[in-house]
Amino acid sequence: MKVNRKGALGLGAMIVGSVLVLAGCAAGGGDNGGDGEGADSTPITIWVDIERKPALEPVAKAFTKETGVEVKIVTKDFANVDQDFISQIPTGKGPDVIVSPHDKLGAYVAAGVVAPLELGDVADGFAEAAMQAMTYDGKVYGVPYSIENVALVRNVDLVAEPVETFDEVIANGRAAGTQYPFLVGLSPEQGDPYHLYPLQTSFGSQVFAQNADGSYDPSKLVLGDAEGVAFATALKKWGAEGILNANIDGDRAREFFLAGQSPYYLTGPWNVPAIAEAGINYAIDPLPSAGGQPARPFVGVNGFFLSSKSTNALAATDFIVNYLSTKDAQLSLFEVGGRPPALIAAYETAAASDPDVAAFGAIGQTGAPMPAIPEMGAVWSDWGNAELQLIKGEGDPQQVWETAATNIRAKI
Repeated sequence: MKVNRKGALGLGAMIVGSVLVLAGCAAGGGDNGGDGEGADSTPITIWVDIERKPALEPVAKAFTKETGVEVKIVTKDFANVDQDFISQIPTGKGPDVIVSPHDKLGAYVAAGVVAPLELGDVADGFAEAAMQAMTYDGKVYGVPYSIENVALVRNVDLVAEPVETFDEVIANGRAAGTQYPFLVGLSPEQGDPYHLYPLQTSFGSQVFAQNADGSYDPSKLVLGDAEGVAFATALKKWGAEGILNANIDGDRAREFFLAGQSPYYLTGPWNVPAIAEAGINYAIDPLPSAGGQPARPFVGVNGFFLSSKSTNALAATDFIVNYLSTKDAQLSLFEVGGRPPALIAAYETAAASDPDVAAFGAIGQTGAPMPAIPEMGAVWSDWGNAELQLIKGEGDPQQVWETAATNIRAKI
């Protein structure tokens, strides 16, 4: 299967590379010759969710006007859209373009349902973390449009100024006299490696090693290294001190923060509307370092991907690379979704009028893309269980952490 997939991707790269040469000639605006001799006017189809459709409609109309190629926007239930995409593309029934979170990319590549893209200078306009998320095995597969990550929300009436370290956060939290010095939602059954990852990375600990282009090497699981053990030791200490509580899940953490029972809440932009609605005077702070190094959260990136079986790869590539990468398109998607744009120029415009976007976006641009490799599926359970065990005060940190890493390697 490796040989076949490699051959298919190599062929896809050749095809799309040729497509982009032609697409670049057609992207200058005005009448791009869509009705010219030899032009392929076969319609292209894009799968989106209902939220994004209004933002894409004007972009699609402009593309059709300039190229003569119709864009059919089909709304899908995104709960299982990745599986539908993987199953339908080989049969010729799927779309030419799909909107998708980047952590599905590994499965798409493994199934041979997406083709790589050559973005050229277009890539330079995007946040580095966003482009890393669109990269798999050294090839770029998509155009990103939004970035999502966690930050530290602070109740300004309880703690007036931001701080840089997690020790300072805890000290301020205790001085505030609230029931909880710090809140983060954890699963009572499986911990929460996603939310705790910025604290882990501040110790220099990662899950998989990253290549020079930011992609992850599935053959190099580094979770169990010395830096990871240092984080594990801190987890047990924080659990014993009541800083982390395995019985406080996501709903309770939000409830307690809204009730003013803590000055700090580690969460994402999805909970900010409820905080604002509750009338809390809040600020979005950079993530504090617990281990002395930068705290890098996991970053989720949404983007547009090209089907490897597109019936009009030339037009579909042109649409993705030259139309969905524009500032106007990225701002339209931001307005309907509220997530910081991946395009730096669009992010700067959005951030200028929304301090929450500015804060979350600044953190996201220094974050670590969620690994999109299929091997990541073997990581979450043992990783989260190890965290939960230590927070509950069970076991020796080094033994618990290294055992989890050993079990993950065996699964991979």
